[in-house]
Amino acid sequence: MDSATSDPRTDTVTESRAPLGASADNGLKIVVVGGFGAGKTTMVRSVSEIRPLNTEETMTQAGEAVDDTSGVSAKTSTTVAFDFGRITLDAHNVLYLFGAPGQERFWFLWDRLFSGTLGAVVLVDTRRIDDSWYAIDRLEKHGTPFIVACNDFGGATFTPQAIREALDLDPHVPLVNCDARSRESSKIVLITLVEHIQNLYADPARAPRQELV
Repeated sequence: MDSATSDPRTDTVTESRAPLGASADNGLKIVVVGGFGAGKTTMVRSVSEIRPLNTEETMTQAGEAVDDTSGVSAKTSTTVAFDFGRITLDAHNVLYLFGAPGQERFWFLWDRLFSGTLGAVVLVDTRRIDDSWYAIDRLEKHGTPFIVACNDFGGATFTPQAIREALDLDPHVPLVNCDARSRESSKIVLITLVEHIQNLYADPARAPRQELV
C-alpha cells in the first residue's frame, strides 16, 4: 500500500486530529481494498481522527521475485497485515477503517477482514487497473457493498465509461475520482459509500446477501 514515505506526491494533510470520545455504542466497519501501491494506507492515514495503526515493513530484495512493482517503483515500504483508523460519527457511533494489504501473497487475510464489514472502497490506480480485479471479485463473492474510487496519480486519464468497461462494473456501482492524500476527498469517498449502502438497503431486491465466513 501507499504510505507517506513511499508516495512521491506531497502529503496535503495538515489538519489536527480532534480528541476522541470516551466511548461509543456502535462500531461500523469499512474496508479499503485494492491493488499493490494504490494508496490504501495513504487514505486511511489522511481521513482517520487518530494516529492510524499500520503494519508497514521495509521492502527488501527478497520480495522482488514475488511483488510486481511496475509503475510503483518508488515504494520503499508495504503493509503486511492491515491499517486501522477511526472516525467518530456522533456521540454513539464510530466508523472503523481497515486497509487491506495489496500484494497477492497477503490476499489470504482479506476474507477475515471482510467479516462484519458494512461496505468497502476499492481504490484503483488507473496505471494498474488489472490489479483491482481480485478485490472486486472477492467483494462480489461475499455480497459486500462497494464503490470504486480512482486515486489520482496523474499521467494518462481514462473516461469513467472506459474504467467501467475495464473493470466490468455493474451500472449501480458508484465510480468516483479522489486524491487519497486529501482528507476532504477521502471523506467524500466514504460518504459516497454510505449513501450507496443506504440506497441498496432501501431496495430489498438489491440488498446484498453476505456470504458466511
